[in-house]
Amino acid sequence: MSAHHSNSIQHLYEGDQSKLYSGVMQHHADVNSDESKAQVKRIWKIFWILLVITIAEVIVGMFYSHHMNPAVKAFFFLALTVLKAGYIVSVFMHLGDEFKGFIITVLIPLVLFVWFIIAFLADGGFWLRMNESSPARHTIEHVAK
Repeated sequence: MSAHHSNSIQHLYEGDQSKLYSGVMQHHADVNSDESKAQVKRIWKIFWILLVITIAEVIVGMFYSHHMNPAVKAFFFLALTVLKAGYIVSVFMHLGDEFKGFIITVLIPLVLFVWFIIAFLADGGFWLRMNESSPARHTIEHVAK
């Protein structure tokens, strides 16, 4: 950045990154401030939520998963995993603090990418089943014997 902008905070982001972490950019100088306490309380809340979800996954996985329908089991674990990922991305990666437009800009490609994977797995499974059940395949196998 040019020299006439040296009084702004932007110059701290260029060059020596150590200034960012040396206290120059510290938002909560007093760890006993209300802002700091609120942030710590929020982090502990998310910790307990993630802990409960993880314990539920472990208990169901250890004791109940062999009694469950495979589709229900897959949906259960997938839903809890997505819930945990949502909390982590929202709070610890600060996506929840962003503007709605930016959140949508990040989430739409992610959802489309997941759909892309599911669609190709389903398509591959279809072609595999079609190939295995093909009458031409069975004719070739009989001729080869």
